[in-house]
Amino acid sequence: MPGVRVCSCYSQCFLHLKMEWFWIILGIVLCVVAIAGSVLPLLPGPPIAYIGLLLQQLRAEKPFTTHFLIFWFAIVVVSLLLDYLIPIWGTKKFGGTKYGVWGCTLGFIAAFWLGPWGVIIGPLLGAFIGEMIAENNSTKAMRAAFGSFVGFLLGSFLKLGVCFFMLYYVIASI
Repeated sequence: MPGVRVCSCYSQCFLHLKMEWFWIILGIVLCVVAIAGSVLPLLPGPPIAYIGLLLQQLRAEKPFTTHFLIFWFAIVVVSLLLDYLIPIWGTKKFGGTKYGVWGCTLGFIAAFWLGPWGVIIGPLLGAFIGEMIAENNSTKAMRAAFGSFVGFLLGSFLKLGVCFFMLYYVIASI
């Protein structure tokens, strides 16, 4: 019966179209969650956005090349490394010693579980305490702590940029 085949083909096409949009919407949602995760602790922003990018490959027409995906994987890895290194660099750049750098690192790790304010205040307070232990000079300690805060902001902006670019690519692949 010709009518049944058309109906069957229509059902398959409709299901296929629904799955296409499922992957697109899921990819967009993951990228939006990743943007939030760029400033909130416990949500690794760029890796979540990368998963949203990878999910687009499950669509009928694969929108991204293997080279493109490897390139973005490398960017995600580098952004994660820089996110941990930039606050340390900021502390050193603003005159911090190794005590301030260690304080910044330990402050970040200790405060990581305290939510968004913990991630902001932890490196700042850790660098300040580390510098106070080293030289007991509150002016220098505060400057190094400010450097760790600047580093935190730079790391967050880097992650936001990476996530927004991946969101752009997911939307542009439609």
